[in-house]
Amino acid sequence: MENLFGICYRTVIVLVFLFFVTKMIGKKQISQLSLFDYIVGITIGSIAADISLDLEKNLIAGLISLFIFCFAAYLISIITSKSIKARRFFTGVPTVLVENGKIIESGLRKTKIDTNELLAEARIAGYFDLSEIDYAIMEINGSISFLPKEKEKPATKKDMKIKSDKSGLIANVIIDGNYMENNMKAINKDKKWLDHEMKIQGYENYDDILLATVDSNDKLTVYKKNVKPDKNTVLE
Repeated sequence: MENLFGICYRTVIVLVFLFFVTKMIGKKQISQLSLFDYIVGITIGSIAADISLDLEKNLIAGLISLFIFCFAAYLISIITSKSIKARRFFTGVPTVLVENGKIIESGLRKTKIDTNELLAEARIAGYFDLSEIDYAIMEINGSISFLPKEKEKPATKKDMKIKSDKSGLIANVIIDGNYMENNMKAINKDKKWLDHEMKIQGYENYDDILLATVDSNDKLTVYKKNVKPDKNTVLE
């Protein structure tokens, strides 16, 4: 019973202390957290749990340690708000994944995501056809922002009262240079048809292709490997 009382007492003290120090650091939604913010949050939680449950730990020393860590995080947040170089170091910069409709493979490698994950994020954002996207940028918090091509913006079709044909699902027929046989069968196409369509567009080697898709109108869209980002694209 004494241990239970001690845990409750320490937990309340730590909770009140955390309330004030986290107000000092500032509040952000989970979706707005950068990698550094995420690490700070996990560490603070770990320290708080440790000094709350371990009765052998000195409570005052634990609170001091927690305060020092929170103050350091607060200090870094002030520095990053005033220094671009510090902001780049601690929080990073956005990364271009798709530029001018082309997949930037170096961007995928840098952010540690693959083609399938990019396609999944695009579908979540409402883009089932990657050819509708002009730019895709991974923000510093890990979310991906998509900019549709001008002709694909919903407002344009709605304002002009243009009726659109049903686009249907997009079949991924080549992923990372690999021929997707099951997906081809699902759209009633074979490798001979794909090779012919690729040859029309000037492609012969699958190894040079990062992604190839076929829409419901049998339109083949190819995204090459090793496409370099435009040097004029600057993100901060």
